[in-house]
Amino acid sequence: MSSTNKVLVTGAGGFIGGHLVADLLGQGLDVRAVDLKPLGQWYQVHGDADNRQFDLRRQEACEFSVQGCDTIYNLAADMGGMGFIENNRAACMLSVLINTHLLQAAVSAGVDRYFYASSACVYAAGKQRSPHVTALREEDAYPAEPEDGYGWEKLFSERMCRHFREDYGLTTRVARFHNVYGPYGTYDGGREKAPAAISRKIVQAKLSGKHEIEIWGDGEQTRSFMYIDDCVFGTQAIMSSGIEYPINLGSSELVTINQLVDIVSDIAGIKVERRHDLSAPQGVRGRNSDNTLIVQELGWEPSIRLQDGLERTYRWIYDQVALAVAA
Repeated sequence: MSSTNKVLVTGAGGFIGGHLVADLLGQGLDVRAVDLKPLGQWYQVHGDADNRQFDLRRQEACEFSVQGCDTIYNLAADMGGMGFIENNRAACMLSVLINTHLLQAAVSAGVDRYFYASSACVYAAGKQRSPHVTALREEDAYPAEPEDGYGWEKLFSERMCRHFREDYGLTTRVARFHNVYGPYGTYDGGREKAPAAISRKIVQAKLSGKHEIEIWGDGEQTRSFMYIDDCVFGTQAIMSSGIEYPINLGSSELVTINQLVDIVSDIAGIKVERRHDLSAPQGVRGRNSDNTLIVQELGWEPSIRLQDGLERTYRWIYDQVALAVAA
């Protein structure tokens, strides 16, 4: 990537975006960071970036944001954990406006490369009905049966990227993120994902002395979780590659939610009693990332162990919760 022109990161006030901006700045790149949220609500604010608040669902905001940029990382979306996306399907689908207007603006501005952050939620539900799931290959997105709302928006936007590459010559890259977690992310309020939610609940149990937590579902649903450092590295590696098709970016370390609770409990040094809410949103029964193609293309795959990533995540969430309790 050129260091003479700006790199645009959208969704820069979010969890992944904040980490990506930090890494790009560390490489000496000139970064424009854009997010819908007021600056005071960004998870990380980097003073060396060109930080701007825009609603990228509006075409004129996209046109203004891309000016002077030759590289775009589009991470902007209205999203959250399963509790959010199952109850906000229309809001999630409106993110299609962001990618559509940003692609149009990128072509008009002569942008060189464009990255789109897709999701494992594009995968067909019929292939994810068992906790003993076969790891999902890129081809398993079709015939299409994605997560309603959020998954359909992601799958449609993947196709938009493909056709803008084919019809307008814009170099587009697409990665399907699998459950990213780490410090400086959402851990309460309803948008948090399982690693952050479980960490927060166990922190609260430890601080309160009441060693009991609620788990959504029976806890036997399975997932893989990718630590943020692997996500940031993989995103840039895919952007710089010749990979023209949507590709998995996720860990292949499969665990049940109950095993996730075991790991975090051990980190916290407590045992917790578990109350299972079988009526709560659970998503698909099992999901894992098949990393055959990313290893073939890049000679690399996400490899930070869940235990190691959760230790860092738990410590950060503990500090945030403890600080709030003491305030």
